[in-house]
Amino acid sequence: MSPGTETEETRALRDRLTQVETELKRQIRLYQMSESRFFLLADAAPFMIWMSGPDAMCTYFNRAWLEFRGREMSEETGNGWAEGVHPDDRTFCIETYMRAFATREPFRIQYRLQRAGGDYRWLEDVGIPRFDVDGSFMGFIGSAVDVNDRKCGVFTPDEESVKMVFALTERERQVLVLIADGKSTKEAAVRLGISYKTADSHRSRILEKLGVHETASMVRYAIRAGLITP
Repeated sequence: MSPGTETEETRALRDRLTQVETELKRQIRLYQMSESRFFLLADAAPFMIWMSGPDAMCTYFNRAWLEFRGREMSEETGNGWAEGVHPDDRTFCIETYMRAFATREPFRIQYRLQRAGGDYRWLEDVGIPRFDVDGSFMGFIGSAVDVNDRKCGVFTPDEESVKMVFALTERERQVLVLIADGKSTKEAAVRLGISYKTADSHRSRILEKLGVHETASMVRYAIRAGLITP
């Protein structure tokens, strides 16, 4: 499939992930209003939800997550959840999380997580920062969707592509993901709240750092590094 082609299945998955991101923002508002109500609704959600504090240590997983993992809350909190990440994905996954916490910016990542029974499933994990009413950083809230059927369990991020992509700055990676996702440079600028000139400058630096000369090659890097679904 060419980089610009999107199947009905892929569109459906993207729509689902957009719904998840919208729900996450709603959950943050609920959490700010009523902590007990938030946990009640989160446990009733059909998808996996997690929360962390400002130190990046996970403090909460909803019922769907715990049932998927077949573990207790006490086993998953802190860094316990990372024990289930596939060894081949662990470094990439942890680096993505830590960079997001350092910059306090949203992230999206795909990795394999071990579920109850011992097999690994591909998840697409979306995380967004949460802030108190006074603006202080409280950590992240995230949601994971099982995309294993879409990926057929055969994709492994290319190590060299991962290294190249993570040599980019966080903002450059955001621009890369948006452009690889089919957005124009102008649309990427609007999404990120920056000027077109700045976004175009980021795009030029991405091409230079990756050693490529056209958008199609940028897209291939994003796919091979696991930043987007082909």
